[in-house]
Amino acid sequence: MSSSERLTQLRATRTLNVGKAVMLTLLTALLMSIVAATIKQLVATVAVEMILLVQYLTCAALMLPWLAKNGFKALKTEHMGLHLARAVSGWLCLYAYFLAIEHIPLVDAVLLRNAAPLCVPVWVLLWLKISIPLVRWIPVMVGFVGIALVLQPTSDGFKLWHLLGLGSAIAMAGSIVTTRLLALTEPTSRIMFHYFFLSALFTVPLALSKEILIPLSALPFMIGIGLFTFFSMWCYTRAYQYASATIISPISYFGVVFTGLWGWLLWDQIPDNIALIGALLVILGGIGSVLMGKVGAAK
Repeated sequence: MSSSERLTQLRATRTLNVGKAVMLTLLTALLMSIVAATIKQLVATVAVEMILLVQYLTCAALMLPWLAKNGFKALKTEHMGLHLARAVSGWLCLYAYFLAIEHIPLVDAVLLRNAAPLCVPVWVLLWLKISIPLVRWIPVMVGFVGIALVLQPTSDGFKLWHLLGLGSAIAMAGSIVTTRLLALTEPTSRIMFHYFFLSALFTVPLALSKEILIPLSALPFMIGIGLFTFFSMWCYTRAYQYASATIISPISYFGVVFTGLWGWLLWDQIPDNIALIGALLVILGGIGSVLMGKVGAAK
């Protein structure tokens, strides 16, 4: 497949419905902000790997009625490689994200994860071999300047856990690209089943290396994380069937606002002025990146 054909796939939509896409994206941002706040509360008593495992097992269990109704034939796909790439990138994104939440302010972790649109052009260039016009790198550079301000490097170097938060954005960018390609031909339920099942398999060895005992008081919250993650993933995948990343990516930044409110209300976490300027640059860079992609598509 040529680079122009790959680019056409990324820009296409199965059914255009901007209103549904906007609502689904906002709901995704709200649900994931609640997940982030709950994780922040739990990591003091439960290992991140155990939270991740219960989350994926819960999500996989929710897919069993669909599998029982449709049978294993519903899992048949001609795009297993894409499903595997989507699972690996999505799993790495959440694992890095959960670890970052444990060690840095909540809003910082969410902001860095939501820098994913800045990383999408890099994925498109290196993986899909699609050349990117030089002008489209301008908002990307603006966004990365903002990331540097959020990281606020010191004489000791960058903050390790902030860099891990940035790593979650790089992985999420891969998830965006692969989900976008899969959503054009694959049903939402099939995409989600392969993602949850494979991610649970990836997590098992990590979780077994940690403390197995889970406080009973924490278990309902861990299952709740799984439920909220399941429905957020469903909304996220469906949104990409109704509209392109040009529309969805800027709206996803509402997740930073929602999570900032949780951080302020629950932990009195307020970013300093330099971090706030950095956050603004990241958001402007991300929005500018997807908007310039739209302009480029129109030419």
